[in-house]
Amino acid sequence: MKTNRKMKHRSWQVAEGPERAPHRAMFHAMGFTDEQIARPHIGVASSWNEITPCNFHLGHLAKKAKEGVTAAGGTPFEFGTIAVSDAIAMGHEGMKASLVSREVIADSVELMALAERFDGLVTIAGCDKSLPGMVMALARLNIPGVFLYGGSILPGTYCGKDVTIQDVFEAVGAHARGKMTSDELNALEHVACPGAGSCAGLYTANTMAEAIEALGLALPGSAAIPAVDERRQEASFRAGEAVLNLLEKEIRPRDILTRKAFENAITVVVSTGGSTNAVLHLLAIAREAGVPLNIDDFNKITRRTPHIADMRPGGQYVMADFYKAGGVQVLMKILLDANLLHGDCITATGKTLKENLKGIKVTNTLNVIHSVSKPISPTGTLVVLKGNLAPEGAVVKTAGVKNLRLEGPARVFDGEEATMKAILNGKVKAGDIVVIRYEGPKGGPGMREMLAVTGAIIGEGLGDKVALMTDGRFSGATHGLMAGHVAPEAFVGGPIAALKEGDRITFDAVNGELSVALSDSEIKKRLAKWKQPSPKYTTGALAKYAKLVSSASEGAICR
Repeated sequence: MKTNRKMKHRSWQVAEGPERAPHRAMFHAMGFTDEQIARPHIGVASSWNEITPCNFHLGHLAKKAKEGVTAAGGTPFEFGTIAVSDAIAMGHEGMKASLVSREVIADSVELMALAERFDGLVTIAGCDKSLPGMVMALARLNIPGVFLYGGSILPGTYCGKDVTIQDVFEAVGAHARGKMTSDELNALEHVACPGAGSCAGLYTANTMAEAIEALGLALPGSAAIPAVDERRQEASFRAGEAVLNLLEKEIRPRDILTRKAFENAITVVVSTGGSTNAVLHLLAIAREAGVPLNIDDFNKITRRTPHIADMRPGGQYVMADFYKAGGVQVLMKILLDANLLHGDCITATGKTLKENLKGIKVTNTLNVIHSVSKPISPTGTLVVLKGNLAPEGAVVKTAGVKNLRLEGPARVFDGEEATMKAILNGKVKAGDIVVIRYEGPKGGPGMREMLAVTGAIIGEGLGDKVALMTDGRFSGATHGLMAGHVAPEAFVGGPIAALKEGDRITFDAVNGELSVALSDSEIKKRLAKWKQPSPKYTTGALAKYAKLVSSASEGAICR
């Protein structure tokens, strides 16, 4: 590939001319040759760490991506970002840092690329917030770039059945009720996560991986390859090559991240039973890309999209099964042939979505992916609820939920810990509507995920008998009648702050309603007496985040 000034549209500022001799001296100190310095400079950003199996192997993928960059005529420069392990942070104060880390990841990649004048980027991520964080950075910087996913973990095996981290969280509730012995719980925890890769079901990481492939920023077929599969190495090499192709063709992230591309991503998510976190993250990415997208768009797309992939936690299969059935490419081919996707969207290959899918055959999808004519359900799986408890919206995932409507008394808890204690002590009963508040973006701060709570509810055998609403978030592994992202949140005086124990709540995912049997005047009267709690953090990253973060209905972006 012939290098020209257009391909070195930024790196010439640190590589060319007598005045840049000091800069070149720094490169020489690291062993770079004159020839390497003269090539396009490509940043390879990885969220590798030894904190989580999702990211544990990313260093190997970064190495292959660098080889691809070099083979295509560029010079790679590897650097790292942070990444929180959501599963290890779950159920305690540490989860407050998770959503905050999305912003830190985006900021860190932006700052490195800005300072070092990279001409392009490969961004590599594995755990939940690192995926959208990397893509937000690409959208913000708008320099040619490709996203590479680390891949899913394989399922473990327990008593002859596939198991995932979801089963371990739910087993905690079963253990508390005496349905599982300590030895059985111990045996399960030792086999549920057999190696490297992101959590095995269609939880948040895998949901965002498929969404980013549908957006067009990841190479076709790359989302579903398991972490330990050798084809993951090949995908990494191709990602490195692809950046140079985009650089030569002058295709930038915002050329790919169009309104139509976001509609494609949402369609894929709601057709597969993807995580509620996709709403937050896609809204945030759209904001960075300057694309008009709002929370109500999810309902519009859900209503016209059938649910056709039988994926955990709402279904039967894990990401490795989805890969064997053809993965995102086969799913999108089915949706495209049904005129449910925009085929003219440009992608990271430099070709359109339709061109990428031209040779894809839909054959034996192993009962994992259904046809549009025989869907699992006729509509998609993410529903935005509104009502006098959530004027700005709340989000529920309907995949696998048997009871989509429940009326009952409010059981009100100010925070996750009190809720978990009540559940494990048997104080939450069938018919209750559990309310967890002051866990929102500002109030938490950080909008904790509640997988420990929802897992305990399922494990207690109450999954179809209670509903839960919170201004916090849920893990992608959560299933049941659970509404997160209630907005406005309690900390800013949203209606959820006015709730009292025993108030009658209607939770209706069929008609999109989340309301309480109180008049507007009564809600206003209660809120007039309400006082905002003192901030939980007054210094540090969480205090800064609480001051800057917006409503969940806007993606919990930092203004």
